[in-house]
Amino acid sequence: MTNASNTAAPEGKKKNKSTWLIIFLVLIILAQWAKIYYDSQEKKATQSQLASTEEELASTMQRLEEIKTELDQKIAEIQKLGGDITELQKAKEEVEKQLASKTKATGKLIKELRSKVEGYEELLKLKDEEIEKLKSVNKELLTENTTLKTEKNQLGDSINRLEKKKSDLQSKVLLASQLKAENFRILAISEKNKERESPFRARQIEKIKVEFSLAENKVAPIEGKKIMIRIVDENGKVIFDVARGSGTFIFNGKEEFYTASQEILFDNTKQKLVYLYDKGSEYSSGIYQVEVYTDDYLMGKGTFEVK
Repeated sequence: MTNASNTAAPEGKKKNKSTWLIIFLVLIILAQWAKIYYDSQEKKATQSQLASTEEELASTMQRLEEIKTELDQKIAEIQKLGGDITELQKAKEEVEKQLASKTKATGKLIKELRSKVEGYEELLKLKDEEIEKLKSVNKELLTENTTLKTEKNQLGDSINRLEKKKSDLQSKVLLASQLKAENFRILAISEKNKERESPFRARQIEKIKVEFSLAENKVAPIEGKKIMIRIVDENGKVIFDVARGSGTFIFNGKEEFYTASQEILFDNTKQKLVYLYDKGSEYSSGIYQVEVYTDDYLMGKGTFEVK
């Protein structure tokens, strides 16, 4: 009995020792598993946090891109309205530097960027208000300018109308002041000083005598006048001879010949003028016109016939 009891005791101890060894190994395994699980969860959390940080950075950078675009728009609009763009240009330069930087995403960086984004957004809001004020001012200025231009145009139209009336009046006065030749009497004077009325024969003409009077004109000023006559044949050819007192004058912008002339003082007394012209050769048969001019206008005309 004693031997059996002593044998059982070592076997029980051995069994207990194995049990504790197994328990120890299990605990080690559990501890390792727990560590692996914890490390895995911690890694997942870190990766998740890093991914979230990267996402926040990307979102913030995207907002900075949008702000840059808005700044460009505001700069263009304010510049067009005549406002100061210095502050906006400075902000744009800062944004461009932020966008160009390749900084690693950190919570601190994102916080700084978010703070700047808020500042830029506030600046954009203030500039929106400034733009509205500038638009209002420009609208008022445009209205004033439009009013001034309208008044200027109206004044210009009034001046133009007055100038036209003045010009028309001057034209009427000039036209009204033109002298008229009337009561024509054209005679042929023979070698024996005998006068004949038209028609007359060529052999009866030693000289042509042209008489006419100046019509009364209360508008015309009393002044010196050069009165010219032109004797024109059927072919439109002017009879002239410089050696016998003929010359040229300007009519309708063109130089024309005259047959004879006189310089008188027009005194509005219905003066009678007489011209004697010796052609120096025989007249061809036909109907001749006698035209009277002064300055640059035709005063009147008469005719005679040579058979």
